[in-house]
Amino acid sequence: MGNPNAGKTTLFNTLTGSFQKVGNYPGVTVEKVSGSLKLPSGSIECIDVPGLYSMVAVSEDERVAVEVIEGRIATTRRPDLLVCVIDATNLERNLFFFSQLSEQGRPMVVAMTMMDRLKQAGQEIDLAKMSNLIGVEIVPMVGHKDKGIEELKDAIERNLQRPRIPQFEIGFPSALETKVAGLRERVARVGIDFTKADVRHLLLETDHPFNSFLRDFPEMQAAFEEARDQLVAEGVQQHSVDVATRYHWANVVKRAVIKEADSPKAGRSMTDRIDAVLTHRIFGLVIFIGLMYLVFQSIYTFAKPLMDGITWVFGQIKGGVRPLLADYPPIQSLVVDGILGGVGGVLVFLPQILILFLFIAVLEGSGYLARAAFLMDRLFGWCGLNGRAFIPLLSSFACAIPGIMAARVMPDPKSRLATILVAPLMSCSARLPVYLLLIGAFIQPRFGPVGAGLALFGMHLVGLFVAIPIVWLLNRKILRGKRLPFLLELPPYQWPKWRDVWISMYFRAKIFVKTAGTIIALMSVIIWALSYFPRLTPDQKAGVKQQYALLHPGATNSDLQKHFDEEQLANSALGRFGKTIEPIFIPAGFDWRITTSILSAFPARETVVPSLGIIFSLGGDVDETSSDLPKALHDATWPDGRRLFTTWTSVGLMVFFALCAQCMATLATVKRETNSWKWPLFMFTYMTTLAYLAAVGVQMLSHLFGN
Repeated sequence: MGNPNAGKTTLFNTLTGSFQKVGNYPGVTVEKVSGSLKLPSGSIECIDVPGLYSMVAVSEDERVAVEVIEGRIATTRRPDLLVCVIDATNLERNLFFFSQLSEQGRPMVVAMTMMDRLKQAGQEIDLAKMSNLIGVEIVPMVGHKDKGIEELKDAIERNLQRPRIPQFEIGFPSALETKVAGLRERVARVGIDFTKADVRHLLLETDHPFNSFLRDFPEMQAAFEEARDQLVAEGVQQHSVDVATRYHWANVVKRAVIKEADSPKAGRSMTDRIDAVLTHRIFGLVIFIGLMYLVFQSIYTFAKPLMDGITWVFGQIKGGVRPLLADYPPIQSLVVDGILGGVGGVLVFLPQILILFLFIAVLEGSGYLARAAFLMDRLFGWCGLNGRAFIPLLSSFACAIPGIMAARVMPDPKSRLATILVAPLMSCSARLPVYLLLIGAFIQPRFGPVGAGLALFGMHLVGLFVAIPIVWLLNRKILRGKRLPFLLELPPYQWPKWRDVWISMYFRAKIFVKTAGTIIALMSVIIWALSYFPRLTPDQKAGVKQQYALLHPGATNSDLQKHFDEEQLANSALGRFGKTIEPIFIPAGFDWRITTSILSAFPARETVVPSLGIIFSLGGDVDETSSDLPKALHDATWPDGRRLFTTWTSVGLMVFFALCAQCMATLATVKRETNSWKWPLFMFTYMTTLAYLAAVGVQMLSHLFGN
């Protein structure tokens, strides 16, 4: 554990490498990251908790981190050893947290990071003296160069075998310590063994979790209230004495162990000079928009060859399986179009997921992501959010589920709820196949690759621009939240740690395949079944073929089969339902086939491209890179012969998917986060209505400017 940006995640990744497990703590959506560390005496489990500035939690992830440290989380045992990561360049603030951590009465080791930066700043630290002052072993580290790793492993093993618990006095006022000693004795009489720190927290923090204990002992509660009144009378301020005393102690330790060089470096640092440009009110925003365009242009450009490769592999697999099941048409269709088509539809997204997380990990590792949050604070300010909301919203561009979970960093419940309710408006990776298909079929042929890249960038901006007024409306009219001050530490710029980048990409891809993959594969099978059954009877088949042959005398067998497939789909459960509700979507320019594909994608957006392939009589083994599907969309017509898809129709369909809440997993996550079905139902209703109205608006514009 340690302060944010102290280097603890880099250290954790170095120690555990690929032996990591990512999941959630029981009953909450805070991510649990653990890993196995091999030592000469055996294997131990390491847990990396979210960054903390204080043991007094102000958000969900901080609360869980504190409970893990204190051993109060179900299924997670109390730690045998605490490894506190301290940033040598921010010693005073890190020691404040260390002073709180030391009161756990647990064995501790300090990993002192950023030693190279301290030296560059012209300072030195006397580690031996500091070790004596704080009472624990200190190991100097340079994480990105793996310096000190072996020494830290030795220290961990040593302190597991011969535990060393911090022993030092912070120097609280004597009046406070006298009250603490007396109250601790009274608590002990009722059979509860509280430490001095526990009693001090009960005395100074009226909202501390331990205060539930006092409600069961009215006389004890009265004694604590009397002690608080007496401390105030003696000039000991209840809410400030703890913080002031700890910072005074941290400052004393810092002055005792830090040595300034004879000639410290003068002038602004490189980080300051870069920040003058990247955090500039105008230039900084322009650079940020340019970087985001580069990200999405890269997703569109670089992912295509990899996606083509995955498509080819699955095409070969299905080509090999199809003849083996030729004697069993329903099973053949289920395996090839349903199961293999669904699995292929999952894996084809991986290049996009990996590229997006590559950029996010690089931006975070370089220190730029914190600057982006600072820039976005200005944009979010007028609608009631602060820059903390940027990280959840950025995460939602990959997947809304981790984005919603990341909203736990918001300390205010109303701001957190507002962020959750707009996070799905960010265009997640599941929408990318729809964009790539329609842009490739209708935008790129007219406007070229640059126009296609701009269109993809624009589609990702649609949700963000819509989210801002939605948040304003939520904060002003529904939730009535207030904007909190935004405090953020800007880490120094550095080269990303490539080990951290690759580990982040690997685990995010793994989580995507395990969670989204199962949903997509299942829904592909369900969609296949709804589109395959009921089958036309022999008499109906003969009638369809006879009628088509009369109307099209020169038709080939291929034309006849295509028409038969269309009639079979129209007669299926999926087709009948689509035709029933087609009138609702006619104002948006969508016929029953487009409507059916939209409905099939409500459980999971990822299924829409396979659904379009099935609905437009190509089978489920198509994806956004298939050359047949764009041609089928181009050739599709209304009953009167008009083209079904135009540039405007494709834009309207993309806008609908950009704004619609088509993801059951996301809605389930919102329910878990808010502990109520009220907000997921509200989200589904407002986003679906918004998407529909926007699609109708695009269709109206097409009539205004000429279709």
